[in-house]
Amino acid sequence: MTYWILIGLISLVSMIVSSTLKNKFRHYSKVHLQNGMSGAEIARKMLHDHGITDVQVISTPGMLTDHYNPAKKTVNLSEGVYNQRNAAAAAVAAHECGHAVQHAKGYEWLQMRSKLVPVVSVASGMSVWVIFGGLVLAASTGFGYTIAVIGLAMFAMGTLFSFITLPVEYDASNRALAWLKNRNVITQGELKGAEDSLKWAARTYVVAAVGSLATLLYFGLQVFGGRD
Repeated sequence: MTYWILIGLISLVSMIVSSTLKNKFRHYSKVHLQNGMSGAEIARKMLHDHGITDVQVISTPGMLTDHYNPAKKTVNLSEGVYNQRNAAAAAVAAHECGHAVQHAKGYEWLQMRSKLVPVVSVASGMSVWVIFGGLVLAASTGFGYTIAVIGLAMFAMGTLFSFITLPVEYDASNRALAWLKNRNVITQGELKGAEDSLKWAARTYVVAAVGSLATLLYFGLQVFGGRD
């Protein structure tokens, strides 16, 4: 019961932050840029200004599906961001290019996160089942406890990944906002909108990291606290 209450609270906070983020983006999507540039044009300009010539800016389906792919070296912008000419689109486009700049400069936290991706992609989906399976088996065999500990370690990798993601995302936003401001790409009013948008986007990662840590601690109590 404690676990489900914990998950419920985390889910509620996540929903609130996600809903606020969507409202912010809807609001700042109405703040049209005076320079008339689209998200794609802003992304290409930021890459050019940083001397990055081997990264493509492409459109990807969906809403808030924007991301940088370091393997393919593509800045993937959702259709709304790619084509729109507003403060929200400028914020997202510049943020994703911030990741491209990190990649080009060998930013340590991004490199660390990239190395963890293959491990986390496999471990995160299986960890909970391994933990619960181990706890069930522990009632009849000591080997079950070992399985539960392995599952806990797998889940811990996902939690570590969530916290490593935080400096990566905040740094990308800082690079984006600094470039938008220093290059006078957008006005001060538009910059405030871009900053507010990125602030709420970053909070989704904070909630995810805290939620993952809380769940890890709960599982840790179940595994180690239940041992005789």
